[in-house]
Amino acid sequence: MTHKINFDKVKSNLSISGQLRVIGQPMLSKKSAQIHSSPVRDLLKYSKEPGFISLAGGIPATDMIDVEGIDKVIHQLLSEEHRALFQYSVTEGESVLREAIAQWSQGYGVVFNSQELLITNGSQQGIDLLNRVFLEKDDIVLVERPTYLAALQLFNYTDARIEEFDYQGESIDLVALESKLAAGGVKMLYLIPNFANPTGRIIDDTLRVEIVKLAHKYQVVIVEDDPYGHLSFIDTQRRTFFTIAQELYGEDHTVCYMSSFSKIFSPGLRLGWLAMPKRFLMALTVVKQASDLHTSTLNQAIAARYITSGRIDERIALLKQTYRERRDALIAALERHLAGKITYNIPDGGMFLWCHLNQGVDASQLLAACIEEKVVFVPGAVFFAQDPEANALRLSYSMLGQQSADQAAERIARALDKIS
Repeated sequence: MTHKINFDKVKSNLSISGQLRVIGQPMLSKKSAQIHSSPVRDLLKYSKEPGFISLAGGIPATDMIDVEGIDKVIHQLLSEEHRALFQYSVTEGESVLREAIAQWSQGYGVVFNSQELLITNGSQQGIDLLNRVFLEKDDIVLVERPTYLAALQLFNYTDARIEEFDYQGESIDLVALESKLAAGGVKMLYLIPNFANPTGRIIDDTLRVEIVKLAHKYQVVIVEDDPYGHLSFIDTQRRTFFTIAQELYGEDHTVCYMSSFSKIFSPGLRLGWLAMPKRFLMALTVVKQASDLHTSTLNQAIAARYITSGRIDERIALLKQTYRERRDALIAALERHLAGKITYNIPDGGMFLWCHLNQGVDASQLLAACIEEKVVFVPGAVFFAQDPEANALRLSYSMLGQQSADQAAERIARALDKIS
């Protein structure tokens, strides 16, 4: 079978901040008529086709989901009095889950009170709620260059202005960052500080302190998105922006912290949490109530019981070991088949390699050739708000074994030879 992908459509999707083509749906609002499907979503269909190897999805390994532990928890819950699990809940989230998260998080150096938590339908909803509460038309959101695609899509939907700040090597230029903040108009600073999607970067502790001070000085909300922080391959434990801000400014701080069970437990349960200064809680709760009333009562009970069972820490330890092995397998495969043709980072955690082809090679063109070879990845251009890097690509190793990693790299090498 010949597989084709519409690259005119993909390239139109890459335009995050520019003018988007109106697709001519007179019944839709102007904003909705401009919506395009995510390129990542479009590529996921290939992961379901026989013979394809996908390095595209930012998804946890299906074979690592603790089905036995989840089944045991569900059996326990349903063997007890459980009518309340099928009833409406409170918008903030069930107290048993909020308290379990607050207590469990302390073991990872993340300190907050359960009363500061809002349970969300995944951390993606957390970004959406923060958008609705804080952003208005032409407010400026500062993001790392590059950053999480779905966050860019949400920021664009609010008509906020997205501006990027770059790294100097592995460090943030604090002088340049302060210059942007001092110029005015910046409402939000969106950061993925641990093993970022797509780059795998870490923001070091010294920089975190200085960024918190700058945000407080200019009264900018920091959105700390931390879905990968538990998946560290090294022992170093970094303080969160949220914890640093509490220590420096008490309840007067401006950091909102988000995390999720999607990468460490079950993405299908759609459970995340959002910690914030208490003065923000009412506004965010009301917006969530208007959006979906509350997060699933049953799913919250499953997560709370799973945390208190102790299995979640055992599972995280296994995930870290497995993902490190899968990272190493992919790196070894790239060295065997693509040495001298591709460069990449070596992340200390998370799920991604951030790669660059030799100059002059377009990752979107390579993807078209790769689809013929039955392997897919995400072209890096989609992760930029402006001026995308055409030769960048993101490779996810979470679903790979040694054999599939080698096959994937070999197929990419064949595809690269075709377009070189």
